[in-house]
Amino acid sequence: MEDMANPLADDLDHILACTEGLWNELRGERIFITGGTGFFGCWLLESFAWANDRLALGARALVLTRDPDAFSKRAPHLARHPAVQCHVGDVRSFEFPDGEFSHIVHAATDASAKLLADDPSLMFDTIVEGTRHVLRLARRCRARRLLLTSSGAVYGRQPAGVAAFAEDDYHGPDPTVASSAYGEGKRAAEHLAVLESRPGGFEIKIARGFAFVGPYLPLDRHFAIGNFIRDAMRGGPVVVKSDGSAVRSYLYGSDLAVWLWTILMKGAAGRAYNVGSDRPTTIRDVATAVARLSGPAVPVIVGARPTAGSDNPDRYVPCTKRAQQELGLRATVTLDDGIVRTRRWYEQQPRS
Repeated sequence: MEDMANPLADDLDHILACTEGLWNELRGERIFITGGTGFFGCWLLESFAWANDRLALGARALVLTRDPDAFSKRAPHLARHPAVQCHVGDVRSFEFPDGEFSHIVHAATDASAKLLADDPSLMFDTIVEGTRHVLRLARRCRARRLLLTSSGAVYGRQPAGVAAFAEDDYHGPDPTVASSAYGEGKRAAEHLAVLESRPGGFEIKIARGFAFVGPYLPLDRHFAIGNFIRDAMRGGPVVVKSDGSAVRSYLYGSDLAVWLWTILMKGAAGRAYNVGSDRPTTIRDVATAVARLSGPAVPVIVGARPTAGSDNPDRYVPCTKRAQQELGLRATVTLDDGIVRTRRWYEQQPRS
């Protein structure tokens, strides 16, 4: 009965339909997930639990978290699922659990704008040392596959004339700027991981995430689309703090889960795949869409005027041909539908 009440049931059925042929690899296995309580992690755990129940996989997931009580509050049905257990610790220093794990998903290290501003050294250290520690676990527990969730931040600022970053575009963040700590940390993490992806060892797969929308996306952080949805739910106005010219693209959470599981199971070892939508839109248009879909529509306030003479707006859009051509992946949920589903899910959540 609890499954039937899951507001993500339709999304989870879609994920299962797209990935059903992959799950036999996890039958009877144990997997270890870091970052299991974040946006990526919650979608992975939702889809894991759904597939585990419906396909009778007999698989188990151990989830690293610093705060199991917060996890229980955020996703109580996952925290009490019989196939999901918590392992308390910091990603840089957690005690290694006993036993073997066939697969590891390293999705820790939140892209926190506040941490990046307050203590970029800590952010860099958490990414790099956390990855190093997880790689030690992978060797110890005899894992067969490891998925590292990286970021499009490894490419740095998108240059003028580059419509979308491809995996073989060798740009990078400016190492002399403190705010590059997140992107540089992810670059270093990828390099550490690839050094372990050698014959006779476990397979490393890399997923470079871009921008997303969907249930579990925080509405009170630095994610513009989340803030817009929050504003609309409060009755508006939807506030754009910039001039709205920045260009982004948004992949919905159910598509994200399909992409991550597929990359883990079928991606080439030592290879990076961009994960995101290749359908660009301006932040101003995102705000307008959120307002339009609010029913009744709410006003939009743009907080800054365009900079005179600026013909190179901030752009953060991936080329996803590699994922499409090698793994058959594609975005299936439109931005409008993703906005509607995200708001509906939040409206169904119990109020604290």
